[in-house]
Amino acid sequence: MKRLFPSLPDNAGLAEVFQTFPDTIRPLLEYHDALLRGDSPLSVAERELIAAYVSGLNACNFCFGAHVLMARVYGVDPDTIDALLSDPDSAPVSDKMKPVLAYVAKLTKTPSMMTEADAKAVFDAGWSERALFDAIQTCALFNFMNRILEGTGVTAYPVDPRSADDDLLKSRRGRSYSDWGREIGVIK
Repeated sequence: MKRLFPSLPDNAGLAEVFQTFPDTIRPLLEYHDALLRGDSPLSVAERELIAAYVSGLNACNFCFGAHVLMARVYGVDPDTIDALLSDPDSAPVSDKMKPVLAYVAKLTKTPSMMTEADAKAVFDAGWSERALFDAIQTCALFNFMNRILEGTGVTAYPVDPRSADDDLLKSRRGRSYSDWGREIGVIK
């Protein structure tokens, strides 16, 4: 951890940030739940893949680690995410998902450069406007969360998502973000 906030303990994580500044956390975690676990044309795995990919593009190690782990919980191989970051065109993702990932990559890197052709590629792959909007929201949420983590100096995720055992993966499946907020005491 970078010591950007002297009031935070050494090696603080997101929990400590939220515990220090809890006022806006409940609606933020409820939004995470609605967007990432609610009904969507995108599966939970696809939304977690987007979260991990955007976080990787932003080099936000904490969010990248957290969402590689969550993507893995829902069946995404961490090597797939690494491949996306290295060479999106040859990464082992479905042809249907590639234009969605290209869209969120462009939205992350050069948001003012979005064009109708970017959206058309998503629609031509068979996705609905709702799917694209959910992808956009997921992209935006993780650009936002990446800035919170990097801005407060939280840099390391405490779990290696590749070596997490089956018990840890099983314990994360079906757990909501609000559940985590209750566990850390920021949601009553």
